[in-house]
Amino acid sequence: MLKRTPLFEAHCRLGARLVEFGGWEMPLIYSGIVEEHHAVRRAAGVFDISHMGDFTATGPGAEAFLDHCLTNDVTRLAVGQGQYTLMCNERGGVIDDLYLFRVKPQEYLLVVNASRIAADWDWLETQVDGSPTNDGFHLRDDSANLAALAVQGPGVVEFIGDLIHGGSMAGTLVADVRELKKNQWGSFVFRGNPLGVARTGYTGEDGFEIVVEAGQAEALFETLLETGAPHGLKPVGLGARDTLRTEMGYPLYGHELAEDITPLEAGLGTFVALDKPDFIGRQALLEQKQRGLERRAIAFRMSARSAPPRPDHRVMDGTGRQSIGRVTSGTQSPSLETGIGLALVDPAHAAIGTPLQISIRDRLFPAEILRKPIYRREPVKPD
Repeated sequence: MLKRTPLFEAHCRLGARLVEFGGWEMPLIYSGIVEEHHAVRRAAGVFDISHMGDFTATGPGAEAFLDHCLTNDVTRLAVGQGQYTLMCNERGGVIDDLYLFRVKPQEYLLVVNASRIAADWDWLETQVDGSPTNDGFHLRDDSANLAALAVQGPGVVEFIGDLIHGGSMAGTLVADVRELKKNQWGSFVFRGNPLGVARTGYTGEDGFEIVVEAGQAEALFETLLETGAPHGLKPVGLGARDTLRTEMGYPLYGHELAEDITPLEAGLGTFVALDKPDFIGRQALLEQKQRGLERRAIAFRMSARSAPPRPDHRVMDGTGRQSIGRVTSGTQSPSLETGIGLALVDPAHAAIGTPLQISIRDRLFPAEILRKPIYRREPVKPD
């Protein structure tokens, strides 16, 4: 039996095509992937992200516990700030990637991937007994009690203040939600009920992610659609979410990240604080860095017309004679109107500008390694 978010009935009313994703019945498409993709790049789109997990850690020992469990430096978070981080096993493989917010001095919110909620919770509970501070904190799974929306795109700032009135009550203290800066979190009110807002997202565009009590999700969603419609806001499904994140080179768990893929191999070393005294997986990652990687994540763009690359397609060297890796994510880019993808390849063939051949339907097609992000917005030219 597939799980459903509090917005399931709203998705049905909007005519969404629903599919299974990480054990959830989620909207793949409303009006069409390309149309929804362009809405986010050019105006605004709203995504239901209520399927993602929400864990809360509270108490004076929460910081030390999370710093032991996560790769990034938790101690650097001020109240009202968030950071991208990862959970690793002892071998350095990724259990999950997530966002961590310090919502109060002794309270943290972990937003985890939908398909990894149970695995993450079990792993965190296992770490409690082995933690250097096995008391002074409490873990709570709030996944069933909370819902979330991501509203993304350059036009969002034009109407978000019409939806969320007044200043923040906790977290980053601002007089208006639009004053939040990237990765900041604030607590606001919607129709007399509390909600959390973070200036974060998974599209490469400006935007906000809103966490609300599950019972308030549908009212928030409907009000958001009504408020944003004059500004081009559209509901967006998983199809466009995938094309948007691939254009930016953002990883997806189960593709670029897995328990046998390390953050260093995935190109996420920026989010691994090897200078911390200790965290789970640190020794393995330190040794991997010292001996050198055997595979490395790259982004590529097709150089000629072809069918879109897809996960597990073989990546060959420029001559097409040597297999050097595999595609982890691949799609047709609506912004660039060509095939793009992410891959894990032999480091000897991972330099920017290196020519590749991608095996698609038993034929080889040329591609080139690019610096991330694959899609870059054209700078605005002065009049």
